[in-house]
Amino acid sequence: MKSTTWIMTATLCSALALGACSSARIGGFGSSPVRSANAAPVMTPDPVEAVPSGPITSSPLPPIDGQPLPPPEGAPGTMMPGGTDVAGLPPAAAPAPAPAAPASRTSMVGGWTARDASGGTCRVQLSSTPALDLYRASTSGCSNQDLARINAWDYRDGEVYLYQTGGSVAARLRGSSGSLSGVLAKSGAPLSLGR
Repeated sequence: MKSTTWIMTATLCSALALGACSSARIGGFGSSPVRSANAAPVMTPDPVEAVPSGPITSSPLPPIDGQPLPPPEGAPGTMMPGGTDVAGLPPAAAPAPAPAAPASRTSMVGGWTARDASGGTCRVQLSSTPALDLYRASTSGCSNQDLARINAWDYRDGEVYLYQTGGSVAARLRGSSGSLSGVLAKSGAPLSLGR
């Protein structure tokens, strides 16, 4: 019974597929469709003749009702021929400081100098190279064994996680793309990273 059902299902699917593939066109894309003898002729619109236009002139628009008239040319506060509003320029102001770049995983990539609680420093390199579901990290010159074993990192929920071989968290840090501060996971001792 199962084989009969399967054969009927396969036959029905084949028939549907062949029906979907059939087309009223001969040839490929872009060829004209086959027309039956009863088909209505294709109507093409009559060509439209271009209408010539007159010369274009310009003049100032009249003021909007209730609005004051513009000052005459050359009056203070008007545009000079070079396009500069001499009397209307505000005094020069100091440029606003650029906003700090928001912290993200890509802003954390690069070399950092780590400083532990004892005052010792070493280099920590955070790479953009994936390592399973984390990213590769390496250290050099670290006397602190927790820092020396760091081999991976990640950025989640505004925090940088440094991982040791075996997958345990070595440190968690928060901050910006220029400086991070946090603690070592095992000892709770403070740790900071700076560019």
